Amino acid sequence: MRVPLSWLREYVDVPAEATPEDVLAALVSVGFEEEDVHRFELSGPIVVGEVKEFTPEPQSNGKTIRWCQVDVGAEHGGVRGIVCGAGNFFEGDKVVVTLPGSVLPGPFPIAARKTYGHVSDGMIASAKELGLGSEHGGILRLVDLGIDAPVGTDAIALLGLDDLAVEINVTPDRGYALSLRGVAREYSHATGADFRDPGLGHDEAAARTPSGFPVTVADQAPIRGRHGATEFVARIVRDVDPSRPTPPWMITRLSLAGIRSLGVLIDITNYVMLELGQPIHGYDLDRLRGGITVRRAEQGEKLETLDGQVRSLHAEDLLITDESGPIGLAGVMGGGLTEMSDATRNVLIEVATFDQVSIARTARRHKLPSEASRRFERGVDPLVPYVAAERVATLMVELAGGTLDTELGASLGSTYRREAITLPAGFVPGLIGVEYTDDEIVSALRLIGCTVDERDGGWSVTAPSWRHDLGDKWTLAEEVARIEGYDRIPSVLPTPPSGRGLTSAQQGRRRVANALASAGFVETPSFPFTTEEQNALHGSPSGDRLPSVKLANPLDGLAPFLRRSLVPALLQVAHRNVSRGIVDLALFETGTVFLPKPGVQYGTPSVPPLAVRPDAATLTALDASIPPQRRHIAVLLTGHTVAKQPGQAAVAADLAAAVDAVRVLTAAAGLDIELVQAQRAALHPGRTARVLAAGTDIGYVGELLPAVAAAADLPGRVLVAELDLDAMLELAHARVVAASLSSFPAATQDVSLTISTDVAAGAVRAALLEGGAPLLEGARLVDDYRGPGLAEGTKSLTFALRFRAEDRTLTAAEATEAKLAGVAVAAERFGAAIRD
Repeated sequence: MRVPLSWLREYVDVPAEATPEDVLAALVSVGFEEEDVHRFELSGPIVVGEVKEFTPEPQSNGKTIRWCQVDVGAEHGGVRGIVCGAGNFFEGDKVVVTLPGSVLPGPFPIAARKTYGHVSDGMIASAKELGLGSEHGGILRLVDLGIDAPVGTDAIALLGLDDLAVEINVTPDRGYALSLRGVAREYSHATGADFRDPGLGHDEAAARTPSGFPVTVADQAPIRGRHGATEFVARIVRDVDPSRPTPPWMITRLSLAGIRSLGVLIDITNYVMLELGQPIHGYDLDRLRGGITVRRAEQGEKLETLDGQVRSLHAEDLLITDESGPIGLAGVMGGGLTEMSDATRNVLIEVATFDQVSIARTARRHKLPSEASRRFERGVDPLVPYVAAERVATLMVELAGGTLDTELGASLGSTYRREAITLPAGFVPGLIGVEYTDDEIVSALRLIGCTVDERDGGWSVTAPSWRHDLGDKWTLAEEVARIEGYDRIPSVLPTPPSGRGLTSAQQGRRRVANALASAGFVETPSFPFTTEEQNALHGSPSGDRLPSVKLANPLDGLAPFLRRSLVPALLQVAHRNVSRGIVDLALFETGTVFLPKPGVQYGTPSVPPLAVRPDAATLTALDASIPPQRRHIAVLLTGHTVAKQPGQAAVAADLAAAVDAVRVLTAAAGLDIELVQAQRAALHPGRTARVLAAGTDIGYVGELLPAVAAAADLPGRVLVAELDLDAMLELAHARVVAASLSSFPAATQDVSLTISTDVAAGAVRAALLEGGAPLLEGARLVDDYRGPGLAEGTKSLTFALRFRAEDRTLTAAEATEAKLAGVAVAAERFGAAIRD
C-alpha cells in the first residue's frame, strides 16, 4: 500500500517536520513492514510561464514547430525563446516551463540547445512529461486544470509534484490497511496523534430507504451458506461532464499511490477506494437495461470484461446483471458493455459488500487480480458503503459538474452485528508473557475501536466492523501486544525437555546422507513430479504401468504424475550438468515416492470444516485417502570416479563403484547386505542386482541400458541404485545389538571353490559363514574366475576368511576345521568343491 503523505495528513496529525523514514518507523512499530519511499523524479527550476506569442514554422520533414516567446517571470530571466512541437495552446495561455538545469522523470535533464534553427531556452511540458498521467497529445494548459497562477510560480509545488508516498506491506489479515483511512488510524495508534475518520458523519438510517434504482440479490447457490452480496448501495449522478480535467492534486495522489489517471469519473471512484478501502464501480446509466440483479452465473454464459477479454463463466461466479445479461464480475472487474466513457452523461454508482470467499475464488479462477478483488477478499468494512457512495457522488458533482438525484438510490442493508468475545482476566499476560495491567488491556482494545464491557472475571469485547481478523481471545491478545509494543515482550529461550532431540529415524537418515556426502556424492533435491512413462520405466521392475497419482492442477502439464522412483529426477539433474560441461558426476537424493495400490481409489472424501479440530475418525479417513508414501534414497554415477592426473590414469565409474556406494550407505544404516543378480526394465540384464538385508528386498543397483541413458542425453555408462530408506532403518532398528569385542588376534585363510555359474556368490558366502560359525567372523569375495582350466558352465570363487575366538588364540588347525565346515555346507547346497 502506497500512502501519499499529504493525503495522510488530512486524516491524522503528521508533524510537518516528519520525514518519510519517521512515518515508516511509526508504522513498523505497529506491525507493518517497510517497503519503499516513492517520489516524483523531477527537480526544478520548473515554473509557470505565459505564452506571449509564437510563430509557426513548417519544416522539411512535414512537421510544423512553433517558435514561442514565453514569459517565465523576471526572477527566471523574463521572456525566453522556446521551440515547441505541440499545437494545442494559444497566445496568453499559462503553461508549465522546465528551465535549463531542471530534470524530468527518466531522468531527462533540460538544457538550452539548438534545434530547428533556434536555441530553445527550456521546454514547455506535457502532463506525461511531468509524470501527471499518460496524456501526451499536447502540452499542459493550466486553464484546463482551473489554475490561474502568477507567472514565475513554482509549478512543482503548484501541481503537488513535491509530494511523496511511503509504501508498506499489508498482510492478508489486515485488509483494512489497504486504505488511507486504515493507515491513518494505525499511525494514530503508533504516535498518539489525533485521528479523523473519513468513514463517519453520514446518516446511515436514511440509506435504508428502499426507493430509487431497483436492485435485487438472487443468490441461488451461496458458498458455505453465505450470500454473495449483503449490502448494495446505488446512487445516481446526472449530467456529468467526463471531459473535465482531473484536478492535479488528485492525479498526483493517485500516481503516488500507483494508479494512473483514466479520466475524472474513473479517477474519482479509484480515489475514494484508496481513501476508504471500499471498491466502487461506476456504470453508464444510459447503457443499463432495467434494474440490477446480483446472481450466480448460469451454464454457458460469457462476459467481456474491461480488459477486453471474453470470459467463460463458472457457476460459482457472482455476477452483476441487467435485463441484457451479465454486465460485470462482482467485486472483480466490470464489463465493457456498460463502462463509463467520454460519452457518459449519467452515472450509476455501485458500492457493495461482497462475500470474501466468493470474490477470491472468482479472481483466481479467471486469473484476474484487481484492486477491488484484493480488498474484497480480505474483507471491507460493511458499514462504509453508503459513506463511500455519498463521497463519490459529492466529488462527481463538484469535479464533473453533475447533479445528484433527489432519490437516495437503492440499499439492501443487512443488519450488521458481531458476536462479543469473552476475554478472561489474566489471559493476555499469561499468553504474551508480559504483566499488562487491566487498564492497559482495556485502553489498547478501545484504541483499535473495540467496545469493551466488564464481565465477571474479565471483559466482553466486540470488535469493530473493519477488523475481520479479530474473532477470538487469542487475536485480541495479539492486538494488546501490538499496541503496547513488541519491545515489551522479553526474549527468553525455552528450556528443551531432557531426552528430546532427533528421532532414531531422523538420526538414521542424517547418518546415511552424511556417509554418502563424505564419500564424495552431492545431494540434489528435486520436485516430485514426473511423467507416466518414467514412472513405468523406473518405478516398476517389469516396466508395466503400475498405478500412479495424477495431480488435478500440476505445476507442469507435461509432468502431472507424482513419482514412483527417484531415478528420473537424478537423470534430469545429470543431463543439466552434462549440458554445462560437468561430466563426472556422483549424485544422490533422499525423498518421498508415492506408491498407490492397484484397485484403490485415493482422494479426500470431504473437506473438514475450518477452525475445528478433526476427530479421530476424520483423521483416519484422511490418512486412508492418501496413497502409501515411502522415503527412498537413490544414487547416480557417470563419467569418472577418479580424474586423470600425473601418475594416475582416469578411473571410469562402473558397477563396482555403484555397489561400493550401496555398501557405504547400508553400512551407515547398520545393515549387512547381500546382492542377488536380477533384472529390471531400465537396467542392463547382466549388470543388475537386488539388494537384500536380513532376507528382505530393500532395493536394487545396476547399470542403465545404453538406450535409456541415450534417451536421457547422457553419454557413456550410467550407474544407478535406489533403496527403500524407511525399510532400511526399520530393519536396522530391529537388528541393533550390543556385542563385545574380542581382544584375541584373528586367523586368516583363503579358500577357492568351483561352482556352477548359476549360483550367486552371495549365497556361497552365506553358506560359508553359516557352516564356519561361530569361529568364522568374516568372508570377503576377492576373485571370480571363469576361463581356461575350469569345466564349461563353472566358475571359481575365492574368499578371504577371517577367524577369531572370544576366549583364546586360535590354532591353524582350528581355523582349517571351521573353514572345511563352511565348505561342507556350500558343497551340500550348491555342489561346491575346493579348487585344486
